Amino acid sequence: MIAGKSTILIVDDEQFFRKLYQDLLSEEGYLVEVCSNGIEAVVRMRQGQVDLVLTDMVMPGTNGLEVLREARLLPNPPEVILVSGHASLESAIQALKEGARDYLVKPFNPEELKHLVRTCLEQRRLLEENNHLKTQIQLFQTGQALSSLIDLQRLFPQALDALLRQAGAGSGCGFVLKDGVPRLLAQENLTDEQAEKLLDLVLPSFAPYAGFSSAGKGSFDPVAGLSLNSEHLWLLPFPMDQELKGGLLLCEASVSLDKGEVPADLRYLCDQISLGFENSCHYQNAQDLMYTDDLTGLYNHRYLQVAMEQEIRRSQRYGLQFSLLFLDLDRFKEINDQHGHLAGSSALQEVGELLRHCVRDVDTLFRFGGDEFSAILVETDGRTARIVAERIRKTIDEYVFLDAQGTPSRLTVTAGFSTFPTDAADKNVLLDLADRAMYVGKGTRNVIRGVEDIPQN
Repeated sequence: MIAGKSTILIVDDEQFFRKLYQDLLSEEGYLVEVCSNGIEAVVRMRQGQVDLVLTDMVMPGTNGLEVLREARLLPNPPEVILVSGHASLESAIQALKEGARDYLVKPFNPEELKHLVRTCLEQRRLLEENNHLKTQIQLFQTGQALSSLIDLQRLFPQALDALLRQAGAGSGCGFVLKDGVPRLLAQENLTDEQAEKLLDLVLPSFAPYAGFSSAGKGSFDPVAGLSLNSEHLWLLPFPMDQELKGGLLLCEASVSLDKGEVPADLRYLCDQISLGFENSCHYQNAQDLMYTDDLTGLYNHRYLQVAMEQEIRRSQRYGLQFSLLFLDLDRFKEINDQHGHLAGSSALQEVGELLRHCVRDVDTLFRFGGDEFSAILVETDGRTARIVAERIRKTIDEYVFLDAQGTPSRLTVTAGFSTFPTDAADKNVLLDLADRAMYVGKGTRNVIRGVEDIPQN
């Protein structure tokens, strides 16, 4: 029964009818408010929490149709029943066209009024329940879709968009943390600079394991173009392995808490997004295991194929160059023969560490197999590739291997390189050229060779 929960607004310029409506409907348990003119009614409707308006059609100033039109402009508009003692077919049709729920003619039977109001509010309740059910279904479908995404590059933009809408936020960003430094993966209505400054500013104010929560009361230094009311800044953190791995930060969120609890719909969405992040991380870890060399921790030859295709697409899109290095250790077999395979494995691990210090973080290193290594040097032409290769050659040449084990040993390396698209625009041709250049150098050892050094048949 909706009585006792519904608010009815009576609008009539005659006191007799205002009192009549109020008495009849109050007896039914409704909350009844009265206005003597259309202007008062419009002001009251804009304040919200009105379920039904019962308004006279003909009034001085703002008439019933104008009240109806104002009602239809409101979010979640109230139902409207128009009443008139001067009824005509045309006026009734006009009222219904304007969106009135029904039309009542004076004089009327009190039971007719009660039945009409009861039916109108019941229809409203059913419609609201239907809309809520649709919203719940949409939320469920959104949550399921987000929880099943395993690509972080796709998960973050979609999750941020859904969370902004559910929390009523105007802007926000999504990030992952690497070595404590945020890396943006998504943002809405924020520039890169604003998002980065905002994260640096507010992240220390959040408890990483508190779940979806606000920064609480406090003040922040201003960030250009942003309102920083701390109570309207919300974070959905993604903790894993006892540390914060990423999150979604919302600005100007209109989340309302009941006794400090996050609304159930919003909590469900947060749980599904967090599950999606966890699944993405597990998937990425599995991918890393499949593409990682167990001994050195570098990528393996499987991932070289993937990385080459990605870098070719990126370079083609932006008109960039990149270079591919092939590296082969010279006389590595002698370490295995003299000190055993365990010593050889230790030496390969040391080579991997040396290579990491010779290239940039944006470059990618691989153990191709055995004592062969390779590297993708992004945005690097042939001249720079030769410089990097020489740095690697010199570093390995000057390093004392296995010194900690008491068996100091020396190694050298021969390198070959090719450059995209200068030497080739095809992945397989580029790989073959770098490999051939390296084998040209193996005739001398401890040297660098490029495509131009390959003998022409």
